[in-house]
Amino acid sequence: MKKLQNKTLFITGGLSVIGKACAIAAAKEGANIVVAARKSVNVDRAMEEIKEDNPKAIFIDCDVSVEAEVQAAIEATIRVFGSLDVALNNTVFRGKPNKVGEVAEKAWLKVVDSNLNGVHYVMQQELTQMAKQKNGVIVNMAAIFGTMGFESSPQGVAANQGVMGLTLTSALEFATLGIRLNSICPGFFDTPPQAKGGITGLEEVKQHVNKAVPMTRTDKAEQIINSFIFLSCADSSFATGNIIEIGGGYIVL
Repeated sequence: MKKLQNKTLFITGGLSVIGKACAIAAAKEGANIVVAARKSVNVDRAMEEIKEDNPKAIFIDCDVSVEAEVQAAIEATIRVFGSLDVALNNTVFRGKPNKVGEVAEKAWLKVVDSNLNGVHYVMQQELTQMAKQKNGVIVNMAAIFGTMGFESSPQGVAANQGVMGLTLTSALEFATLGIRLNSICPGFFDTPPQAKGGITGLEEVKQHVNKAVPMTRTDKAEQIINSFIFLSCADSSFATGNIIEIGGGYIVL
């Protein structure tokens, strides 16, 4: 039997490289897929790929930083599929490089509204529904630099640490209701977004990785995808309140 057979997955950031890959992997495991994201030119192609494994997959145009849109997206999910079994909150946006004393309010709020407030709004709706069901799984993506200081992204570090805090607090609060929450913290992977933010160009990424990652290499996105599937299914039924760092020892230094 497939690991997520007839389960409903609600995923934010499902049009990103990692988000789409997780959606496709979950569809292959039998899940019904709901992709909630801002509409873009990539949406039709992305949904075609996801629907190859489950034609019932749907897309909902949603800005996670707007609470009313989040509520409407969750309500639509329940109307279509009847339940919300797994949620992947995958809004990881670092913004442009800044220093603590120089980051403008607009730049700060853009990252915090998307990464932290957005996850908060989504989790509130997800947890309300899962509490009614007395079961559910939430996986929050949080960039690995949120576990440590990172000099060019104070807003990103603060927001991602906040997501980890929400994960841990909610794991305690909802454990007796059969709801599990964990965070995955990816490091440097072989995906296009790695060449954005404070480090530009694939060659510069490789140079940084050789210095900063004890294993001196990037890894494949499959590491994240496999971890997500594991945390979403019965194989990890006793796992909650974990911050799982996948970064080749990046935080050890």
